[in-house]
Amino acid sequence: MTTRREPTARQMRLAVELRRLREAAGLSARQAAALLGVSNVQISQIESGVTGVSEERLRRLASHYDCTDGEFIDALAVMATDRTRGWWEAYRGLLPASFLDLSELEHHARTQANVAVLFVPGLLQTEEYARAVFSNRIPELGADELELRVQHRLARRVAIERESPIGFEAVIHEAALRIRVSDRGASRAQLTRILELSEADHISVRVIPLDLDGFSRGGSSMSYLGGPVTGLDTVVRDAPHGAALVDSEAQLAEYRTRFRKVEAASLEPERSRDFIHTLVKEL
Repeated sequence: MTTRREPTARQMRLAVELRRLREAAGLSARQAAALLGVSNVQISQIESGVTGVSEERLRRLASHYDCTDGEFIDALAVMATDRTRGWWEAYRGLLPASFLDLSELEHHARTQANVAVLFVPGLLQTEEYARAVFSNRIPELGADELELRVQHRLARRVAIERESPIGFEAVIHEAALRIRVSDRGASRAQLTRILELSEADHISVRVIPLDLDGFSRGGSSMSYLGGPVTGLDTVVRDAPHGAALVDSEAQLAEYRTRFRKVEAASLEPERSRDFIHTLVKEL
């Protein structure tokens, strides 16, 4: 296998899952190498995402690790053999790798659930709104990089606009809907865009009103991306130096619970649309 200089998040996830399976089986890397008939270095490279693994070797490893979850193994096999070069590859070397990793994750996701507190979720943003968000970044972006980030964000919308779009849920705090990242006209256009998208069968938008008593669970934003099986879900969190990916089962379970509690505390979709219509009239 060719050595990779910079494994993608998806490639690293496969590597991490193989290491987790080995550790759950109580085997050392040396023992796994002996069972597969390869060197310790090869196992180390596979588990660090530096090199790939064939489907045949992956299934042999899963067998040695006594993994009997057929759906999970099949999903890992797809990850190991997938050679997709998506639209995001046009931005490689031009934008930080985290931007491309997010696009790849969204491309392969089955569902996406968002909690948004300060900004409208990226997949729902208009061009003017996205441009304003990136324009206010500190340190300031140069004109070329600003344009690249805006165009990349708009291109990400393919996840909810393609022929077979992913199921998309968004719980948006009223603060994010009221904050004017640009001017009154841009805010009106953004709210109108959300209303239009919320009419689609695969998109659900809920609002958390400011006057909700005792609500503290929506204090931070997140995106929960559902994988082909639950064990391959991923949470994307904003971090000071880019997106942080969360994929341990314990943390995923926590975020699933957190999202459902936030969702339960929000307005129903129909009432949320009425609420947003009221905000548009105020503008």
